[in-house]
Amino acid sequence: MRSPIEPFLARWPVFVVDGALATELERSGADLADPLWSAKCLLERPELIRAVHLDYFKAGADVATTATYQASFEAFGRRGIGHDAAARLMREAVALAAGARDEYWSDPANHSGRLRPLIAASIGPYGAMLADGSEYRGHYALSDEELAAFHRPRLDVLAHSGVDLLACETIPCLREALVLEHLLRDFPAITAWISFSCRDGARNCEGEEIAACAAALRGNAQIAAVGVNCTRPEYVADLLARMRGQTDTPLITYPNSGGCYDPAAKRWSGAQTGRPFGEWADAWHQAGARLIGGCCRTTPEDIRAIGALRAQCSEKCGSRFSKKARTPSTQS
Repeated sequence: MRSPIEPFLARWPVFVVDGALATELERSGADLADPLWSAKCLLERPELIRAVHLDYFKAGADVATTATYQASFEAFGRRGIGHDAAARLMREAVALAAGARDEYWSDPANHSGRLRPLIAASIGPYGAMLADGSEYRGHYALSDEELAAFHRPRLDVLAHSGVDLLACETIPCLREALVLEHLLRDFPAITAWISFSCRDGARNCEGEEIAACAAALRGNAQIAAVGVNCTRPEYVADLLARMRGQTDTPLITYPNSGGCYDPAAKRWSGAQTGRPFGEWADAWHQAGARLIGGCCRTTPEDIRAIGALRAQCSEKCGSRFSKKARTPSTQS
């Protein structure tokens, strides 16, 4: 199976992932103090979601990650939203990202040196539905069969929503990643990236060695990339170095900006890293990452810095990347 990311990786040394959605929605005045988090805007202010996606495309992102991280049937059900209405909201999240992509791509000036950006449907972990910080702990009190029953209905909707791929993200444990990997077989036409949340420079949030996680997911053609997200920036290079020797799959990373998250208050605290995001991204690229972006509290400016890194790397290569990067895209 050919991943939709492959043409980008054949053309450039770095695929640019987008940045935080919630941060930008809040900066635009959205109130996300809700278990639905960013998905709350699907109910109240969908136009803000589209605007944020467009901002990231303008900043150089090659992919928009949809506002479906916490948009599960269970989470919507707690708000009195039935199955059919919840499925419509999930598809609406995809339509908002696609609309922003189409608006961006409608300007021929944006085709120069670009490929038509992708849409990735965010698949948050079971812990995100609990809205209690479990995505940063793991140790779920349910079986693999129960985990699969939770994930399958949403996968079914989003895999058939017209997205280019799935983003299975902030996964705290290998067990959940393997459940998702197994479920992908029910949707053979779709690929996905799988990224873990991690507690330090060696282990995922449940405490398992990240190298073992990468090895366990090796060899599945439906996995377009594997890596880490929503993890402190200072841990990422070590994590990537450990994963690099255990997989032939492209490595992805989109860390948060630093600090600590309080799941009860639904609030970030503590200083963000003082190091420019572009410098971090350079270190992550040198550690093996081919797909780089940002998670919580990152901004379009951070994503623009990654785009600048890609340009620099392409120039340094002086071979297939730099030559192809200067060629305007003919993709429609």
